[in-house]
Amino acid sequence: MPRITTKDGIALHVEEVGEGTPILFIHEFGGNHESWEPQLRFFSRRYRCITYAARGYPPSDVPRDLESYGQTIAADDAVAVLDALGIDKAHVVGLSMGGFCALHFGLRTPGRALSLTIAGAGYGCEKEFEEYFRGVSREVADKFEQLGSVAFAPIYGSGASRVQFQNKDPLGWQEFVERLGTHDSLGAAMTMRGVQARRPSFWDLEEELKRMTVPSLVVVGDEDDHCLQPGLYLKRTLPACGLSIFPKTGHTLNLEEPAAFNALLAEFFAQAEHGAWKLRDPRALPGQVMKTT
Repeated sequence: MPRITTKDGIALHVEEVGEGTPILFIHEFGGNHESWEPQLRFFSRRYRCITYAARGYPPSDVPRDLESYGQTIAADDAVAVLDALGIDKAHVVGLSMGGFCALHFGLRTPGRALSLTIAGAGYGCEKEFEEYFRGVSREVADKFEQLGSVAFAPIYGSGASRVQFQNKDPLGWQEFVERLGTHDSLGAAMTMRGVQARRPSFWDLEEELKRMTVPSLVVVGDEDDHCLQPGLYLKRTLPACGLSIFPKTGHTLNLEEPAAFNALLAEFFAQAEHGAWKLRDPRALPGQVMKTT
């Protein structure tokens, strides 16, 4: 599989399968490019599916400089992958850290996105929890360096929004933890400090979000508490946004509920490609309960 090089000289590992309209999958912090296997198997039957390991995630390069990591850098890396593969536009699908990346991809380069799927995104956005999130992100970074990925993976993987996956699919959860244990400890720490702990809240991007008209789908698990309010906020702010909430579901949406996730995206892609996923009707006034005149 190819390795592509970003503007700042970082090599990224890229994998692709299938033919047709491109879909770019962007992984979460706790996963890597292999986390999208259920989606690649399903969508590669009729789409060209691309996934890649973010910087800091082997076999991609692991920069040692903190300033080589950041939210805008991550979004530009996604564009660099499409550029290297000669792809003009793609459906962009991201989970958690990848969901933030997909959103910023749409804000920075809206002309390159056929659609945006923003799944499980919102950690650190709620203003009342913003400083707590930044602090705990730095603690997680320290733990990866102090304990190493193998030792810390089961701890991180047992978080409040991960136990749903463990309860539903113990084997799938164990594979998730084992994959997390292969992460480069330095890369994980740098990603936490440089991307997670420094990214802006959705509320800080309101004016930009209001102007971004790319067809967008926000997906949230109903037990992924710190993504629920941010998901509602995106629904109310993005002009062409739909919102889906999965019942009794946590953070790892695409692995926890792969069949529901794939079916939802398939319908969304079809509507977006046919121009049926439109801007919200101006008559759908948020403040109106019933019309009387």
